[in-house]
Amino acid sequence: MQVVVEIPDGLASQLIATGQNPARAVLEDVLVQAYSESRISAQQLMEALGIATRYELDGFLKARQVWIDFTPEQMAADQRFQDEFVADRTRKTA
Repeated sequence: MQVVVEIPDGLASQLIATGQNPARAVLEDVLVQAYSESRISAQQLMEALGIATRYELDGFLKARQVWIDFTPEQMAADQRFQDEFVADRTRKTA
């Protein structure tokens, strides 16, 4: 879908950094807002913006001061993965 938006020049200069593609800036802002309101998933955000990895997404969101909310289940899964990774590495180096 293509959407045309008119923004007054004075306001546009406050919203869009010099040298930044205005269409991309507006797209990023809309998608980040939707993500922060849980209207789209991280995967949808990545696909829409052409972000290849979760690591890149984390950097993109951090630059915009949008923090990822983890559920307790996600935190536990991440901890299990980290514990297994460390145990595996320890076995390999022992």
